[in-house]
Amino acid sequence: MAAIARWCVSHRIVTVLLWLAALLGVTVASAVAGSAYSNDYEVPGTESGRATAVLQEAFPGRGGDTATVVWHTESGDVHGGDVERRVTALLDDVRSLPGVAAVTGPYGPAQPAAADAAPSGDPAQAPTGADGTAQAQTAQAEQTAQAEQGAQGQNAQEQAQAASNQISADGRTAYATVAFDGLAEDIPEAQARALVDTVGAASGDGLDVEVGGTVATLAKGGGSHTAEMVGIAVAAVVLFLAFGSLAASVLPIATALVSVGTAYAGISLLGHVMTVADFAPMLGLLIGLGVGIDYALFIVTRHRKGLKRGLSVAEAAQNAVATTGRAVVFAGATVCIALLGMLILRLNFLNGVAVAASLTVVLTVAASVTLLPALLSLIGMRALSRRERRRLAEHGPQPEVPTGFAARWSAFVERHPKKLGAVAAVVMLVLALPTLSLRLGTSDQGNDPASTTTRQAYDMLADGFGPGVNGPLTLVAEMEGANDRLALNRLSDQLDSTPGVESVGPVAYGGGDTAVLTVVPDSAPQSQQTSDLVDRLRSDVLPAAESGTSLDVHVGGITAAYDDFAQVIIGKLPLFVGVVIALGCVLLLLAFRSVGIPLKAAAMNVAAVASAFGVVVAIFQWGWGSELLGLGRAGPIEPFLPVIAVSVLFGLSMDYQVFLVSRMYEEWLETGDNRRAVRVGLAETSRVINSAAVIMIAVFLAFVLSGDRVIAMFGIGLAAAVALDAFVLRTLLVPALMHMLGGANWWLPRSLDRWLPRISIEAPESREPARARIAPQRASGEGELVP
Repeated sequence: MAAIARWCVSHRIVTVLLWLAALLGVTVASAVAGSAYSNDYEVPGTESGRATAVLQEAFPGRGGDTATVVWHTESGDVHGGDVERRVTALLDDVRSLPGVAAVTGPYGPAQPAAADAAPSGDPAQAPTGADGTAQAQTAQAEQTAQAEQGAQGQNAQEQAQAASNQISADGRTAYATVAFDGLAEDIPEAQARALVDTVGAASGDGLDVEVGGTVATLAKGGGSHTAEMVGIAVAAVVLFLAFGSLAASVLPIATALVSVGTAYAGISLLGHVMTVADFAPMLGLLIGLGVGIDYALFIVTRHRKGLKRGLSVAEAAQNAVATTGRAVVFAGATVCIALLGMLILRLNFLNGVAVAASLTVVLTVAASVTLLPALLSLIGMRALSRRERRRLAEHGPQPEVPTGFAARWSAFVERHPKKLGAVAAVVMLVLALPTLSLRLGTSDQGNDPASTTTRQAYDMLADGFGPGVNGPLTLVAEMEGANDRLALNRLSDQLDSTPGVESVGPVAYGGGDTAVLTVVPDSAPQSQQTSDLVDRLRSDVLPAAESGTSLDVHVGGITAAYDDFAQVIIGKLPLFVGVVIALGCVLLLLAFRSVGIPLKAAAMNVAAVASAFGVVVAIFQWGWGSELLGLGRAGPIEPFLPVIAVSVLFGLSMDYQVFLVSRMYEEWLETGDNRRAVRVGLAETSRVINSAAVIMIAVFLAFVLSGDRVIAMFGIGLAAAVALDAFVLRTLLVPALMHMLGGANWWLPRSLDRWLPRISIEAPESREPARARIAPQRASGEGELVP
């Protein structure tokens, strides 16, 4: 590490130019290649996955994704007054928009916008209110099936029935389906925005018109980067208060921006070679800004201490990287290991997220140990404030002794470890209780903020047609003969009387051996009742209908796909958490040569994760303040959130453990006094850890402003975890436990000591003198105190 720092300081201009060239080159390449993100939640081997595969095979010519135009009149009905005239004119305008293939409304048969657009007249067609590409594809496949059926001789009466099903029973609400000629990931934001603007202009004079569905969500765009700017602004203020030097305050932010900017563009390129979710760049930005600024903060702090001890600028920068830089590399490695642990789940959707987030962390660590020392050498003594430079010039180097609140707090914890440890444990336990009610499921457009057009369209459809119309189930049947067709027709009648079913559409045959049936639940897509209906169909209703036949019916659709995805995640989560904990413990065992340190770290990490999820459940699932924060109403937690959040939270929790315990370990190696090691380590690191925590919390909470529910979940969850980790665990519970355990903190069996390879995080120059001083204190027997 010292050699790397020495080269970067000696060639500081070259180092800075290389990083800027990398940022510029990757950004240009990303702009030229474009993005290729994909939200593919399908899990091969599940029933919903089989349903999707059969649909793709039976209807290879299906069109693109869809949007739903919904209108409601307060007086009269949708045929009265000038409502029909105004909406007909609106739908004509929509047909002329770029990218629109066909519009199917209640005022007449489907009218394609292009010569090659397939007509649609599905009597059971339901709008795609739930936000998901899989549902949009399913709905479009059903449209294609009905188009084929209509081509074989659908009569005018069936056309009229199709139109009437798009008008609510009270006649005041109706909808039309807008089919685009491409899938959501291929539709430009400008086309989606044009649709939303066109529809919005038609509202007024007693007529409410909104647009929902998959395509409508594209109009939200990527935001104005307000979240990032707010987080960076708060970080800048905290850094200036901590350092008192504008130059030193700017460096951590500059380093993080360069590395995260490079990673952000790199993730866009990564989407061309593997499946990467569309929220992966924002997640990488969230993690990268947080850890990037923090890592740079730790190194700058060590550099400033070196300057105050009388070291030259070059020597201080090299020493900071050789000591604290080691801890940064180690902490970054633990974050990457935790993130890449997602690969053991073997889910394509999560693989891309894991690699993308790890890429961001790797680049932030690389910038911290290369770009940052180069920048430190450029600003010279301005890393210190004017007052600090003046004091250094007048009085010369002086030892920096911990004083103030940090020293008093450290001594207070030393005097009352049992009482304070008990208080911390109670706080963590209470906050973790909501986690017991965690429910994974679909987050649909009913969870959007109340002011959005997608949420209003969702609510209008739910009020007019029932909540289930926003997320119909798709039953895909594979048949072998006439008996199977008769059984399928009987199944349609049985479904009508099944509890939880609102309506059943007619059977749509896509060929000689495949058919599609739409079932509309009487509950919302995200509700537990809809999940129960999926289980009831699979375990009771469908097996009874298939008995004695070769009929094979699969339950698909976005709701069933999310349920299957959640079950796969739940089944693999224990293995995943176990692997992440085990790898983290091995790293800490190697670094600190102690059995107790890794075990305490594992327990603390589990506590931080559980308590953070308790906060997420209370806000997003229970709805405590979610509408007030502009996060929409209460709903289930996304199925993939636990895996990604556990990875990130375990990595971040390990960061503070490394920075805190590494300083304690240095003092332990030098003195062999556990009480002194814990007291000094806490006193010297608590201030910088707390400053780093405040920065990271500010960055994470700022992402609530992004308007994206998933990113807001990550932001609040990570902010809660960091706050609890820094202010409850690392500055209270961990030192309290270490005081109570005494010398047992550093116990390691003799045989294990001989077998383990030796790596160091602490300052390398302290190892040999410390080993000589502590050797006489080693215990005999099965174990020993090993420095």
